[in-house]
Amino acid sequence: MINLKNLNFVELKNFIKKINEPNFRAQQILKWLSDGVENFYEMSNISEKTRKKLISSSYISKIDIKKKIVSEIDRTTKYLFKLDDLNYIESVLMKYKHGFTVCISTQVGCKMNCKFCASSKNGWFRNLTCSEMIDQILAISKDSKIKISNIVLMGIGEPLDNYENIIKFLSIINCVHGLNISYRRITISTCGLANKIIDLAEKKFQITLSVSLHATNDKIRNSIMPINLKYNLKTLINACKYYVANTKRRITFEYALIREINDKTEDANKLSELVRGILCHINLIEINPIHEINFDKPNSNSVTKFIQILRKNKINVTLRRKMGEEINASCGQLRNKIINEEY
Repeated sequence: MINLKNLNFVELKNFIKKINEPNFRAQQILKWLSDGVENFYEMSNISEKTRKKLISSSYISKIDIKKKIVSEIDRTTKYLFKLDDLNYIESVLMKYKHGFTVCISTQVGCKMNCKFCASSKNGWFRNLTCSEMIDQILAISKDSKIKISNIVLMGIGEPLDNYENIIKFLSIINCVHGLNISYRRITISTCGLANKIIDLAEKKFQITLSVSLHATNDKIRNSIMPINLKYNLKTLINACKYYVANTKRRITFEYALIREINDKTEDANKLSELVRGILCHINLIEINPIHEINFDKPNSNSVTKFIQILRKNKINVTLRRKMGEEINASCGQLRNKIINEEY
């Protein structure tokens, strides 16, 4: 049985041809899937005969909402989903001036073991399929009765470690016959898989690439982001330069300020030197408190001074708006809580 949400438009047309249906059925079906139908009988413009063929050869996946928490401060909504294999993943719905953004997971758990992130704390289990990523978007849209305008791949998991499924997922949600979400409204976050950044650059997708930097030298980055042992800062920065040269797209460098680790004056100056000449901006983050980790937030004076130094050095910088802190909106926190309660 074929999960139709795992098929891109070309594959869907081939499937339709295989069951001896006319080509236009693929467009009809993709539209229904993107509208969030959960069974073939909701497809009102498809004949009974065709529905029976579909039922005998394919199915429509869906995802179950295990828990939902809404912030009383900014209405940010955290979703915990239970998958068919009983694993859990998280997504977050956020409201911005430009519309509604959904931050989705790409893996069950994470291999990267970044020290400030809760996603790796219970290990890595598997990659998510295209349908499981799409189902997060559709389930949130249906539950909230909101049209999602932007997608961020920044939830549980390292998106570029699930590279083939991510590339296919992009083609599915970008398809004009389906969700039709512009590449320019999609952000992919990575902790620094330099080889995959180069591959992605060569595809020339007009997405936004967000790179988690969080340190200005290899010693600190090695200690908080083990991926740096494989792809050091020089290798990563060169990959980022290649990405900008190929796509002409501005990169976002994420930098989480951690007290007494990477928030000093010298860090701000080194960060300025590191990214100078790259089409980019720095997204500063005051690290979220995480139960399993004893990293401390920087004091407000350190944050202000850090920003001032970057701006003095003519580096484009913003301080990320705090969203959902009181509902544990950071990646992996709610999943870990549920797993610990169950086991």
